[in-house]
Amino acid sequence: MTSTPGTDPTPATSSDSTLAGSLKPAAIIFMVIAAAAPLTVVGGVMPIGIAIGNGVGFPLTFVGAAIILLLFSIGLVALSRHIPATGSFYTYIRTGLGPRWGTPAAYLAVLTYTAIQIAVFSYFGETLSVDLTALGLPAVDWAVPALLAILVVGVLGYRHIEFSSKVLIVALIAETGVVLVLIGAIAVTGGAEGVTLAPLEPSNILSGAPALGLMFALASYIGFESTVVYRAEAHDPERTIPRATYASVILVAVFYALAAWAVVVGYGPSAVVQTATEQPTTFLAALADRYLGKLGSIAVDILLPISMFASVLSLHNVLTRYQHTMAGTGLLPADINRVHPKHGSPHRSSLLQVATAILIVIGIRLSGLTGIEAFSWGAGLGTLAITALMALTCLSVIVFFRRNATSTGPWKTVIAPALGALGLSGATVLIAWNFPLLVGEVGEDGAPTWGPISLSLIGLILASVVAGLLQPVFARTRQMQ
Repeated sequence: MTSTPGTDPTPATSSDSTLAGSLKPAAIIFMVIAAAAPLTVVGGVMPIGIAIGNGVGFPLTFVGAAIILLLFSIGLVALSRHIPATGSFYTYIRTGLGPRWGTPAAYLAVLTYTAIQIAVFSYFGETLSVDLTALGLPAVDWAVPALLAILVVGVLGYRHIEFSSKVLIVALIAETGVVLVLIGAIAVTGGAEGVTLAPLEPSNILSGAPALGLMFALASYIGFESTVVYRAEAHDPERTIPRATYASVILVAVFYALAAWAVVVGYGPSAVVQTATEQPTTFLAALADRYLGKLGSIAVDILLPISMFASVLSLHNVLTRYQHTMAGTGLLPADINRVHPKHGSPHRSSLLQVATAILIVIGIRLSGLTGIEAFSWGAGLGTLAITALMALTCLSVIVFFRRNATSTGPWKTVIAPALGALGLSGATVLIAWNFPLLVGEVGEDGAPTWGPISLSLIGLILASVVAGLLQPVFARTRQMQ
């Protein structure tokens, strides 16, 4: 390492800091889709999107979100060919917009994924606590299973990436399998009111609050962008990363759109909105019980925490690689950049992330928050921050290719990134405007209300950006001393 912290560094490339792996497209696809927690989205996000979004028209909103994210992906993949290092948002924004913006992006990215990871850990703990009580077992505080999950994730993250990918593949097959079986059962039986294409009707797509529907749809894809984080561990990254990125968006879009359509048909267009509003927590389990019987609802109850565990394992892998890259460029202590001599994993970064997650969960529990409240806060913060980071990445792609002549055509270097930036910037403004709604601060009339929770979480985002902007100043000050 010869770089000065806060300057425009070059990642370390010594043998003790080089990640090892030979991931194929399928393995990366499984890992990034697992981060999105498909079953958790179907059971948790969909009823909210249907209830306060555009109701029966919500299924097609996933397609609209996918188009925006595919435009983002085109620029991301084009730029990835010119950046051999990992780091995703941090590396890409730094390359296009310079270290002045790259360092704040690094801090914001770590805050983003940490918030989302803690949110899912908390939801996992709350869900498992409720399930154990329902089985007649002694009551367990939600923080206990959350902390145990952190330790198990840490053990898996410490080992070779191929081991984690195998665990995630099994978990993802199980959680998507039960939803696909449910979709098939609803399609065969005809649902509550017959098979219908009502979700495709313009009047339904534009009904209610389609902008809010788009916001929740975009939030459901969080994690797909992490394909580029595994570039150093991919087999033939020039082909593996593009294939994995595009396939992840398309597969998730098809899965979500089909699942949402099945939900509408299963409950019936005339009843689905009311059911989602009145029974959001049992929305999916009740549907599975109706079409698959008691075994179906039991399967959903069992696989929901498995879905969340797969998500936090995937997010842990992303975070450790972010920290590994930051350490290699001087933004974190150099020791965190080292990899395990046997597993080729960023084991020290993994230990740091485990310690961080444990301290945050303990802090949340001591504050008196429930796991559901912690989930709401973390997911809201992460959704806003990650959308802003994707918009900045699109801008970075445009700036990079304007400054560096390449043979890549204008569609990949200007047009698609510009359209992606437009869509993501609009989404960022929309999410910021409705941010209190995401964290549970709502007035008596149902409108978002800016209170201490919203302002504090926005303050965290701003603080991470300011810290990134000030780090070069502190670095120069230390050099002069």
